[in-house]
Amino acid sequence: MTRNLKLLINFVEKFLGTVKFGNDQIEHILSYGDLGNDLLTGSCGIDLYLITHQDTNSPNPICLMAKVTSSEAWLWHRRLSHLNFDTINLLSKNDIVVGLLKLRFFKDHLCSSCKLGKAKRKSFHIKTTPSSKRRLQLLHMDLCGPMRVASINGKRYVLVILDDYSRFTWTHFLRSKDETPEVLIDFLRLVQRGLHA
Repeated sequence: MTRNLKLLINFVEKFLGTVKFGNDQIEHILSYGDLGNDLLTGSCGIDLYLITHQDTNSPNPICLMAKVTSSEAWLWHRRLSHLNFDTINLLSKNDIVVGLLKLRFFKDHLCSSCKLGKAKRKSFHIKTTPSSKRRLQLLHMDLCGPMRVASINGKRYVLVILDDYSRFTWTHFLRSKDETPEVLIDFLRLVQRGLHA
């Protein structure tokens, strides 16, 4: 691209479309032409450019190198389920993935999805005020079992009842889950008698 039209040969004025730049500015393509001093010429085969070194006039050795654009590297990163770039380069080097160019991929910024995936959840805040204001207002219950080894009395289940306010714990051992409603009713009667006494 140049603004100096004197440098161009084969200059043709024709609207070809638009170009969007990195700063989101859009410009019109109004003409095209050749600079006239080709460094190398070649032909494109199947995903491969063929360049003859005899055509060059330089006495110094020439190193030709292709570099993947940032957008193409990140496209492959997303296609391969946010795979890290070292592994993508290994896949490229060993020609394991069909269509993946044999080029070196570079990570130029941090992927927002990967950043979010590696983030740890914030820990819960410790409650400064208790949920309950007095004893036996809030009870937590858990039924565990069946245990692999039964107790001496043949009981394989454990019902744990915890008072939220006092942290007092009651533990009841059960032979089967079917006993749970009966044990809970007996426990509630015991608690009601204790409160009224």
